[in-house]
Amino acid sequence: MRILFLGTPQFAVPALDALAREHEIVMVVAQPDKPVGRGLKMQVPAVAARAKELGLSIAQPAKIRDAVAFLEEMRPDVGVVVAYGKILPPALLRIPTNGFLNIHASLLPKYRGAAPIQRAIERGERETGVTIMRVDEELDHGPTLSVVRAPIGPDEHTPALSARLSELGADEMLKVLRAMPPDSQQDHAAATLAPKIEKQEGEIAWTETAAAIYNKFRAFDPWPGVFAGDLKFLEMRLAEGSGEPGRVLRLGEGVVVATSNGAIELRTVQRAGKARVPAVEFARGANWRVGNRL
Repeated sequence: MRILFLGTPQFAVPALDALAREHEIVMVVAQPDKPVGRGLKMQVPAVAARAKELGLSIAQPAKIRDAVAFLEEMRPDVGVVVAYGKILPPALLRIPTNGFLNIHASLLPKYRGAAPIQRAIERGERETGVTIMRVDEELDHGPTLSVVRAPIGPDEHTPALSARLSELGADEMLKVLRAMPPDSQQDHAAATLAPKIEKQEGEIAWTETAAAIYNKFRAFDPWPGVFAGDLKFLEMRLAEGSGEPGRVLRLGEGVVVATSNGAIELRTVQRAGKARVPAVEFARGANWRVGNRL
């Protein structure tokens, strides 16, 4: 098939690789390069970089609607979109003969939106998966063609789960394109949302449960991380213990702190603008004692 591929981050790269092995990619569309870090160095999106390595034609329009006429000239049989990062205008959706298909990293209709992987981990889910769906004009609303389930490990973080689901989605997209199964309408009444992560969501409170704090820690890796004030918690784990939320229960290999239900052991921390250090070393410098309330 002649495929028009839209994607931007690393999550979309396995799908691009898989499709390029079996189909003709007539054009790859990614978001523009953007400045990152303190030096504001321009960063090429992972999909754009991989497309160049594969020798594929690539476009990075600032506004996708401005590229509709150009993309229409590609005469694609089908469009595939994987984490492109923008809503596709109706005029673009009408271009491919067989419409646009999407790899979405959840079991739709659960977790529609920008952050399905993070939200599933944050909410303590033990299972997720990928859905191959047909794109329509509403958010993750179109009919599904295939759903594949995958477990979430109790200590699994967003980067590891994302990597697994990206490979799973790539394989499943190939299967769908080979067979073109019939559409199945979603149960819209059962839909839940997975909105974009905001930085302030990484702020934790010891009045939360240990499970909720630990799930945030796993979900918000690598960004925005979890923190209290200007102290970021880079490594932590669930621990035994109970007490008034925020009380230091033990000092040993880590710093064990009580929550509203259970305890968290802090292992590595970092003050804003400082180097990362073991939590017990930080505790000594900050004069934390057993019984102190953080």
